[in-house]
Amino acid sequence: MVDSWSMAPVWFTDVGGSALMILLSLGAVVYAVRLVRVQPSNVLWTYLLWLTAALCGFALSRGVGHIAKRLLLLMEMPDIWAVLKPYSGSFNTLAFAVVAAITFFFQRVHRIHTEILRDQEALERASAEVMRLNLGLESLVEQRTHELSRSERRYRRIFEGSMDMIFVLDAEARFVDINGAGVEALGYSSPEEVVGKVSFEQVFACRAQYGELMGDLSSRGYVQARECTLVARDGSERFILLSATVRKDDRGRVQSFEGIAKDVTARVHMQRQLQQADKLASLGQISTGIAHEINNPLGIMLGYTQLLLRDMQQGSQLHDDLKTIEKHARNCKVVVEDLLKFARGTRTRRTSVNVGQCLREVLSLLAHQFELDNIRIQTEIREDLPELRADGEKLKQVFMNLLMNAKQAISQSGTITVRTRPDPREDALLVSISDDGCGISPENLFKIFDPFFTTKPVGEGTGLGLSVSYGIIQDHQGRIDVSSRPGRGSTFTVVLPVSPPANESPGSSPVERRQP
Repeated sequence: MVDSWSMAPVWFTDVGGSALMILLSLGAVVYAVRLVRVQPSNVLWTYLLWLTAALCGFALSRGVGHIAKRLLLLMEMPDIWAVLKPYSGSFNTLAFAVVAAITFFFQRVHRIHTEILRDQEALERASAEVMRLNLGLESLVEQRTHELSRSERRYRRIFEGSMDMIFVLDAEARFVDINGAGVEALGYSSPEEVVGKVSFEQVFACRAQYGELMGDLSSRGYVQARECTLVARDGSERFILLSATVRKDDRGRVQSFEGIAKDVTARVHMQRQLQQADKLASLGQISTGIAHEINNPLGIMLGYTQLLLRDMQQGSQLHDDLKTIEKHARNCKVVVEDLLKFARGTRTRRTSVNVGQCLREVLSLLAHQFELDNIRIQTEIREDLPELRADGEKLKQVFMNLLMNAKQAISQSGTITVRTRPDPREDALLVSISDDGCGISPENLFKIFDPFFTTKPVGEGTGLGLSVSYGIIQDHQGRIDVSSRPGRGSTFTVVLPVSPPANESPGSSPVERRQP
């Protein structure tokens, strides 16, 4: 008993220490588990969990062994302890071996972890660099996008604001883009009516001209300042100077056509008017002398023919021959008189004239004759037309000539349309006379105002009607525009300025002017 009490401090320390070791190891395991839950990817906490678990196993093995030893010795059962002692020692050894294995394994884990951290740092640096570059790239992309947008707006303004027609065609020569000037030149109201719906070939007046243009584009890749004639939606012609290029891919296939066309219709009309004026002036000077030389002998021939006719019996062969001479002499005299009118002109007396009323008077004279020839007249004469300072009788002569020409262009039956409308852009009044007759061939279109030019059979026209009409309208500071397509009719448009000439005020009295 005395020995037992003397061993009490050892016994208490052994048993108490073992129990405390078990409790502390279990607490360490619990704490390591919490750390792993907070940071599952942290290798250090995972190693600590394994280590505390191994130490906990060692503490359990050693602590339980010590407690069992003390209890068995206290209960005087040393034989049982002798049997359990080797197993307790084996468990202790095994637990230490596990701790040692974990420690050795930790070195490799630590090295791997260090490399991972180093790679992570490098990755973070690379990520930071990528972020920096990304921010720079975003800024650069934003800057380039802004510049591109600004450039696109600038060139779009040039595209839309250009007074020349700019267009883009696809590989099939259909419009895929066109600016406002092009839409207006072709007679449409918006690009939507043209894009994807109209082909380039449709707006050409001559198919052969279109074929030649596309052939040159295909072979050379471009054309420059090519003179072309387009047809607007309303049938009027537009003369343009066309420059275009073709875009091809790497395989040489046509991708698109891009072009710009300058409308030179006004310049062409002006050149033609100047040429016509020079031609008329030259012919007028020549015609004056010729007409005088012919007029006097014709008068003498007619006089003697009429004297001879008095003595001839009607119905005789000689009487009929003299009547034939008289008829053709009178026809010659009419031609000479027209020639003199063309060459010298007559005095122009300007008064306040209602063009619509002049047209109605001419139409009332011709209505019955046109009706007998199965020709229908459609009129679109506006009532709000401004009055002009003009020679009404001469304007009627012009309208009469144009209507008669339209009638003769219609072979059997057809329609003549007379329209009037103001043109605020030119401060002018437009009178158009259209027919659905045979039209005028391109080679004759530029000759129709030439004196003595006519396509009528011999004896049915002098070829002076349009020349005289041209001179009258020119004397009124106006012009006559012509558009025609063979087989589809013609349109003559008389353009008369609303404002009085510069040397004549609106309130001045009628003045006399001579045709050039």
